[in-house]
Formats: sequence, structure tokens, C-alpha cells
Amino acid sequence: MPERDVTTPNLPFKINSTLITIAVVVLVLAGTVATSIFMVDQTEEAVVLRLGRYARTVPPGLHFKLPFNIERNFNVPTQVIQTQSFGFRTEMPGVTTRYAEQSFPQESIMLTGDLNIVDVEWIIQYRITDPRAWLFNVESQPGGLGIRARPAIDPRDPDHRVKTIRDVSQSAINLLAGDRAIIDVLGNERSNIEFQGQERMNEALSTFDMGVLVTQVRLQNIVPPVGRVQDAFEDVNRAVQDRSRLINEGRQQYNAEIPRARGEAQQIVQQAEGYAAQRVNRARGETARFGSVLTEYQQDPGTTRTRLYYEMIEDVFADEDDVELIDRNLQNFIPLLNLQRDAGGQQ
Repeated sequence: MPERDVTTPNLPFKINSTLITIAVVVLVLAGTVATSIFMVDQTEEAVVLRLGRYARTVPPGLHFKLPFNIERNFNVPTQVIQTQSFGFRTEMPGVTTRYAEQSFPQESIMLTGDLNIVDVEWIIQYRITDPRAWLFNVESQPGGLGIRARPAIDPRDPDHRVKTIRDVSQSAINLLAGDRAIIDVLGNERSNIEFQGQERMNEALSTFDMGVLVTQVRLQNIVPPVGRVQDAFEDVNRAVQDRSRLINEGRQQYNAEIPRARGEAQQIVQQAEGYAAQRVNRARGETARFGSVLTEYQQDPGTTRTRLYYEMIEDVFADEDDVELIDRNLQNFIPLLNLQRDAGGQQ
């Protein structure tokens, strides 16, 4: 059997203990640097765990931790407003939002206080306020609510926390709808349901100490069940809209007529006041004139009587033309006037 050379081939460099030590040191340093630096975004806060236990919470920026997973960081978006929808899903948010065609009646169908069924769709917006409570205080296992030193599951998995928020929200909206008649849920109680729903959700979440704050509850589409009930409610809605339209038209007519009537009334009042002032001034002037005439009459009755007679005659015949004055006995100028008329007739 032929012999085979099994000796180690010559390497281009010589391996010795110093080179091995340097390589190990470089690898350790690189691993240390790579695993001891982490970045926290402006919208986040980071929870640092040391050997699986809570160590500290750090703000946004560049931070250091113990390397080789002795300390681990979990970034939590504390400045981001997150949204959950109930009864529908959003496929593409934006200026023109597109919603999924699939409905979720198990979330939106609920019983009202007058034993009617209504389909309520709503959304909630919430924000994480305490990253430590968000990571530690809710478990997916039964009986897991409470403060813990270390998380029982992966803190990066938020499914169980979101499910808790959704359950709390559904419970609050169902409770509020169950306390009201269907006509109130469809009509003027929307804003009250939104406000009270936000309060109830925050009370429940604060009891669980989840570190979450619900910032807004917004009811979307509220409709009665499909069928005769929905048709009847649509008729009621149309009647309500017609009533609102007629009220608005009446208010518009009122706003157009009332100012005009007030202006005309004010104009008539001003004209009456002007006429009254004119009559009063004229009466005062005539009174003063009568007083002066009376004074003159007392001093010289005959002359004053004659002057008054002449003034009266001038006023009576002021608008007449070709007026001749004669005496009562038909003497004076009557013969001459008759002669002139006879002469004119012969011509």
C-alpha cells in the first residue's frame, strides 16, 4: 500500500500564541462595542433589563449597556398615537382612506337598553405613558395581572396588551349602548358615549396599571339591523333632515324679514318724531305771533283789525288770477266792468 503525506501544509504566516491573543482581544472588543451601544428614537423610551430584570428606563438618544446580553434594551414608542378600529378595518390610510370590505359583526353588533340591536363601529386612539408598566404589568396567562420583576413572555410581542385594550374598549362601549335606547344611540347621545367611553376605558386601564392612556374615542358608523327596522330608521332620519332643513329655511326667512321690518319701523318712528317736532315748532311760532298781534291790537285795535283783514284777503286769493274786488252794494267799479265786457262782446 503506497504511503500518503499527511503533514500540515506550510501557511503564508506563522501562527503563534501572540497572534491568537490579539485576534481574540479584537473579537472581544468588537463584540463588546457592538452589544453595548444602542439608539433610542425621539418618539421612544427604552427599558433596560439586566439579566432579565428591570434595571432602568432611558430617554431618547445614544446610550450604553452591559455587553453580551447581560443588559437588553426594549424600545417602546411612547410618543406615537396608536389606533384600534372595531367593526371595520382600514386597508390604506391617507387622504383618501380605503376600508376593507369585510365586516366584523362580532365586534360591532350590540344590544341597546330598549332591547334593540344596533351596529356600532368606532375607533380609539391611545398612547403608551409608562414603558415599564407596558412591558411588565400584563401577561397572557390567566391571573397574570400585577407588577412583576421580570416579564413572563417576550416584551417585544404586544399582542396580549393590544387584546386587553380591545377587550376594555368593547366592554365600555357595549355597557354605554346597553344603558340607552336605540334612538339615543343613533342620535344625540353620540358625543356622550364617546366622552364617557374614554373615561371608562382609562379607569379600567389605570386599574390594570398598563401604562396606557386613551386619548380619543370616535364613533364612526351607527346603523340599525338590515331589514324593516333599518328602513324605518332611514325614514325617521329623512324626516329629521327635512325638519332641520325647514327650520333652517325659516330661520333664514326670519333673518331676512325681521331686520327689514325693524328698519321700516325705525324709519316710521323717525318720520313721526320729525312731524311732531315740526307741528310743535309751528304751534309755538303761531302762539308767539298771536301774542305779538294781541299786544299790537291792545295798543291800536282799529289799525290792527284792518291789517289782519288785508292779510286774510291776501291769503284767500293768493292762488287766484284776475280777481276784482267790489263793494257789497254793487257800486264802485261794477258799471265800468260791465261796459268793458259789453264792448268786448260786440267786438
